[in-house]
Amino acid sequence: MKKHKTNVEFLAFLKYLRTLYPLSITIYIILDNFSPHTVPRVLEYAETNNVELVFTPTNASWLNPIESHFGPLRKFAISNCNPKNHSEIATNVRRYIAWRNRHHQLSVNKDPKRKRVKEEKLLSCRKCGLVILEGH
Repeated sequence: MKKHKTNVEFLAFLKYLRTLYPLSITIYIILDNFSPHTVPRVLEYAETNNVELVFTPTNASWLNPIESHFGPLRKFAISNCNPKNHSEIATNVRRYIAWRNRHHQLSVNKDPKRKRVKEEKLLSCRKCGLVILEGH
């Protein structure tokens, strides 16, 4: 996790993410309109490297599926502890993600329409600290 999240860190994350999948696979990333996500060099990189940036409308963060994970993440990684520094928070975030990915079926509703939820896993980038969902 980084203390600052600028377009430099975000672009590094996009480049890292692109290395995980072949160029023939389109990577879709749902984003808010945070300024580092919208600088021209980020948009150009996404366009030329088969990365589709999908922006949520302003003041509509609830449309982003990752938002539902931030409450439990905040409770586990920050609220119930007294971190001494930024790296301790980052360690707690990674522990939560590892735990959540091992136990992701515990919270799944038995409704067949929600099948996709059990297939999602959280990923965290060690370089920039972004947390994303990955569907399997």
